[in-house]
Amino acid sequence: MKYLMLAAVALVMAGCASVHPGWDYDPATNFSQYKTYAWVETKATDGEYQKDGLLAQRVHVAVDQQLAAKGFVKVDAKDAELMVNYMTKVNKRADVDTLNANFGWGPYWYRGWWGGPSYSQVKEYDVGDLILDMVDAKNHQLIWRSTAKNIVRDYKTPQQRIDKVNEAAAAMLGNFPPKAD
Repeated sequence: MKYLMLAAVALVMAGCASVHPGWDYDPATNFSQYKTYAWVETKATDGEYQKDGLLAQRVHVAVDQQLAAKGFVKVDAKDAELMVNYMTKVNKRADVDTLNANFGWGPYWYRGWWGGPSYSQVKEYDVGDLILDMVDAKNHQLIWRSTAKNIVRDYKTPQQRIDKVNEAAAAMLGNFPPKAD
C-alpha cells in the first residue's frame, strides 16, 4: 500500500510539471566565443512560422531577459555573433477515457451475461511546441536548439500566457551556453 501511495504521488507530481525542454547542440562549437546576439528577421510570407504578434513579443522579451542575465548583449544583426530564432507548432492530441459498467463476474470467474454498458469520452486538446535556435552569424550553422512542449489550452489569461512563456524560456535556456564536458 505504501508503494502504491508513493506511485500515485509521483504521477500527480509528474502531471504538475509543465515545461519539459529538450536541447541539442554542436559539441565542436566553442560557446565562450559568443557574446552578442540579434533576432532573425522573419517575413510575413514565411509559411513555417505561426504568426502571433503578442506571442512574438512575449518570446522576445523572455529570451532577451534570460540571455541578458547570462551576460549576452543584444546588438544589430550586422554586428551579432549569434542569431536567435524561434518557431511555434501546434499539434492536436486526444485522450480517450473508457468506463466499463459491468455488474460483476459469472460462475468460475467468467464474465456474467448481465454485463453493463461501456462509456467512452474523447477529450481533444492542443499541444504547442516552442523551438528556439541559436545560429552562428558568420557561417549560418545551427549550433544549439531547444524545444519545449506544453498544453496550450490551460492558459486562458494574458498573464498566464506571459508566465508560461517566461517559464519556458528559463527552462529552455537553462543549459545555454552548454558547459564543456
